[in-house]
Amino acid sequence: MTSEFAVAVHSVVYLNQRQITTSSEELATNVCTNPARIRKVMSKLKKAGIIETKEGLEGGYHLIQEPSSINLKQICDALEVSFVSSSWKSGDENLPCMVASGMSAVMDEVYGELNELCRNKMEQITIKDVQGKLISNRLNLETMAGDDK
Repeated sequence: MTSEFAVAVHSVVYLNQRQITTSSEELATNVCTNPARIRKVMSKLKKAGIIETKEGLEGGYHLIQEPSSINLKQICDALEVSFVSSSWKSGDENLPCMVASGMSAVMDEVYGELNELCRNKMEQITIKDVQGKLISNRLNLETMAGDDK
């Protein structure tokens, strides 16, 4: 998994919070990354129909779906996220040893199953849920700070 997923979720939650068309520069400041990276991620979300863009001086990004209807799997799909993978494979399928010749295929199957489990979980979490967790965490922090007084 790349950090693009975190950039996308953060950006979509921020757009929902702001409820206005927001520039890549403002998003980048809030996400703590650069505007070019925001534009790259947001172009994928636009293609997936999660956000829209507005051109011009007052241009930027805005949500076109309700936060309760956007789940994290949609964002994963837009970004082509793979949760579990390996760029290196052990063994060699041409070796006579059962372990050496078969391990990479077995591990690919394990990775595929883990990816499917992650995707199923992501389908259960909406942008509204993420925003709710942020609000709950903020309230908990404020409550704890009030207890210290």
